[in-house]
This record gives sequence, C-alpha cells and structure tokens, in this order.
Amino acid sequence: MTHTAPVRLAAGPAPRVRRTPSSGLLLAVTSALTFSISGPIAKPLLEGGWSLAAVLAIRMGVAGLVLSPALVRTLRRRPDFLRVHWVSLVAFGLIPVVGCQVFYFSALQRMPVGVALLIQYLAPVMLVLFVWARTRRAPSRTVLIGSVVAMAGLVLVVDIAGARFDLLGTVFALLAAVCACVYFVMSERTGDDLPPLALAAGGLLVGTVTILALAGVGILPLRVSGAPVEMLGMSAAPLVPLLLVGVCTALGYAFGVMAVPRIGSRLASFVGLSEVLFALSFAWLLLGEAPAPVQFVGGALILVGVVLVRVEERAPADVSSPAEPLPGEVGPGIR
Repeated sequence: MTHTAPVRLAAGPAPRVRRTPSSGLLLAVTSALTFSISGPIAKPLLEGGWSLAAVLAIRMGVAGLVLSPALVRTLRRRPDFLRVHWVSLVAFGLIPVVGCQVFYFSALQRMPVGVALLIQYLAPVMLVLFVWARTRRAPSRTVLIGSVVAMAGLVLVVDIAGARFDLLGTVFALLAAVCACVYFVMSERTGDDLPPLALAAGGLLVGTVTILALAGVGILPLRVSGAPVEMLGMSAAPLVPLLLVGVCTALGYAFGVMAVPRIGSRLASFVGLSEVLFALSFAWLLLGEAPAPVQFVGGALILVGVVLVRVEERAPADVSSPAEPLPGEVGPGIR
C-alpha cells in the first residue's frame, strides 16, 4: 500500500532520526514484500462472496490487534500519549489506512487495475515534486532520471495497453496516491515522541472503526460468507486467509513505518514500487497468473530507477527539514 501538505504530529519541530540506510532498506523491502502478499490472499475471499468492507475491516482489525502491544506499552510509559497525539493517530487511520484503500478500490470500479495502480504509484514522483516545491531546490539529474526510469518500468509492469480514460476514476486514483504520500511523510516524522509502531497500531484501529462505521450507515456494503475458499489448489476455511492477510498487513505497516525514518520518505517510496513486483510474483505462485515478458523488463527498469535514486547521496532526504543533515551524516539520495 500514497501529496498534500504533511500532517502535523505535534507542536515543535519534527524529530531528528539518525539515518541507518542498510537496515532501513531491508525493512522497506520486507514491508513491500509482506504488503504484496495481501492481494493474492484476499482475492479468493472477494471471489467467494465477501464484500470489500468486510475484508478490509477484518484485515485492519487483526493488524491493529497484532501491533496493539506497542501502543499499550507507549500508553503505560506516557499516560498523556492519546491527549497529545490523537490527531496524528486519527489522521493516519483516515488518510493512509482508510483513504488510500477506499480511493484505490473506488478507482478500480471505473478503470482497469493497471491504470489505477500506475496512478497510485505516482506517489514517489509526487514526493520528489513536493520536496522541490517546499525547498525550492531542484532534484539532481540522477534523481530525475531514476524517477523517469522507474515510472517507465511501472508502465510496462502494469500493462495499460488499450485502457480507456475515466475522469472520476483518475481523480480517485490520484487521491489514493496523495494518501500514500501522507503515509510516507507521517512515517518519516515518527521518533521517540511518537513511536512508529504505536502510530501504526492506533491508525489501524481507527481505520477498522471507520470502515465499520461506513458500513453501518450503508456507504459500504458488508457481506461475509462461511463457504470455503481456494488457496494453493486446496480448500480452506475463510478464517485462514483472513488471519494471514491481517498478519501480513501488520508486518507491512510495522516494517514500513520503521523503515521510512531510517532512509527518508523519498527513497522509501521508490523502494515501495517493489510491492508491484512482489505482487506479480505471488499472483504467479498462488493464483497461476504468469507475468508477460514485457513485465519482466518493466520490473528491471523499476529496480534501475530505485538504484539511481539510492546512489544520489547529496540530495535532501528529509521532507520535513531537507536541508539539515544530521551531524556527520551524508544523507541518502516518498507508500
């Protein structure tokens, strides 16, 4: 699993986080990997009679419960945590968690999957432009080339040949991209004052309540089914994929919000493009949907684009304070 102006987390400047690129890259790739598993696991549920709202509510709820110990520890350590940061928790739950998914699936109802994916994954380019507008410093040539190469690869991967244009669907997909951007900006601003896992747990629980509220007033349909679903050629009870998708979502958010402060929102967002590649791989493995040769070429271009953005070490990496590197640090070149 997205800019507008960054959401303010608390009074005062954004926390300074020492960048640890190696561990951050590993966490970001792992986040993309775990997020990518959710789609192939959830697809049999949607095909088996479950509504999207039901799957999303259980997915977010399970993920929120898995990460809830981090929130509980924070509340015990800081009894005033909710009073100080409730706006951040609500904003994270409504924008990156609920907004991104609702807008994306709304776009899917009006346009092909490939086009919706392509627009949503414009989030890295949006972050580059956001930093450019905020700092009035143009990105380096390396970053610009990396952005173009990565986007060209994404076009090949999602295969949009023959797709028709839909204005409202495009607006929904762009809003999903903005929500993804907010995810990276908010994650980058976490620290000791706002622990990333506490933010993710609180946001997921807020998202669960929001989805159930939208279903309760009839905006989103809520349907469940007890019929077995097909997974890996076998029949399984719905509880199995529901738990799996919830745990994968928890891990995706956990690794993601810990990765962004370490490598910066811009690089993290480009690494997040690997989620598309992992999703293709799992769809091939779990659903038998083999990628076309051109998609392998697109995947290679995405990786080249990420590498180009990564090797640009002198470019500003912090969205909140891009011109202020940490003492003794050479910053790495925005989900």
